[in-house]
Amino acid sequence: VQLQACGGGLVQAGGSLGLSCAASGRTKSSTTMSWFRQAPGKEREWVSTIRWGTGGTYYADSVKGRFTISRDSTKNTVYLQMNSLKPEDTALYYCAQSLRGTLYTWRSYDYWGQGTQVTVSS
Repeated sequence: VQLQACGGGLVQAGGSLGLSCAASGRTKSSTTMSWFRQAPGKEREWVSTIRWGTGGTYYADSVKGRFTISRDSTKNTVYLQMNSLKPEDTALYYCAQSLRGTLYTWRSYDYWGQGTQVTVSS
């Protein structure tokens, strides 16, 4: 499986950005797709997860109400719509896939995208 993430960029605080992550091959219903982020000098942080089969979504408290994760099964693609962005959202954003349906633990993910930079200026 290969994950191709794109959509990062530079935006002012309060602005919006959308990320997408396309997966090669067929994604099983038991899979979870997630977004993580990592800022310089900080540990990788879980952002959001969607269960591929049910569409159930989960969010970190820091992004709840501002970010929306979604998926398009026909395109094998997961999206992250980020609104009301804050400077503290600045990080390298990664999409990841867990074949076991993992949520929060990044070490349990099987496949990773290459990362896309999101920079929010104040």
